[in-house]
Amino acid sequence: MSRAALVVIDVQESFRQRPNWAYASQPAIVDQVNKLVDAARHRGDLVVWVLHAEPGTGGVFDPANGHVRLINGLAPAAGEPTLVKTSHNAFTTTNLQQLLTLAGIRDLTVCGIRTEQCVETTTRVGADLGYEMTFVTDATVTFPTPHRDLPADASLEEILADPRTLSTADMIARTEYALAGRFATVRTVAEVVRQLPLGASGGAPRPGAVDAIPVGA
Repeated sequence: MSRAALVVIDVQESFRQRPNWAYASQPAIVDQVNKLVDAARHRGDLVVWVLHAEPGTGGVFDPANGHVRLINGLAPAAGEPTLVKTSHNAFTTTNLQQLLTLAGIRDLTVCGIRTEQCVETTTRVGADLGYEMTFVTDATVTFPTPHRDLPADASLEEILADPRTLSTADMIARTEYALAGRFATVRTVAEVVRQLPLGASGGAPRPGAVDAIPVGA
């Protein structure tokens, strides 16, 4: 039984519906995640897919609008669970911890959207729960981040023009500094893939897409 898992967090269509997607830090996020997924499957690790939902809000994270689904090019294989969360971290509002405990898993690798928000928060909570966490920086996405004093309704143009806006590079660097040596080992996709057993290569056939399964369904 594998004692490791890859948790793919919020790589969903919701984010592509926002204007700031054009400024995403990692435009090749689907390719990067698929490299990690292929490596995990070759090792026999569990792959867990997580989506974020905000029911009743009417926004891009409201399941009623059809965007709470994986970005095209990503698809769970048979037996890979898909969890739907309503909190920033992947533990609080799902049965992720129970699932991992039943599988005897203690090592977690995380990737997804956003770098400093749901992926980092999951990493911190996972570390506090006793998991050995690996944070794969170049398989995460973040966006230019406005200063706290900028009005909440500021346009993307105003955010980008504000000299106080934190760049994606700065956000990634700050996240790495905060996590490394405290909550996680920070690695790249290439470093994780190099952990493949000798002789393993190529990508597992892409399975057909499946619908997200809310916890308790």
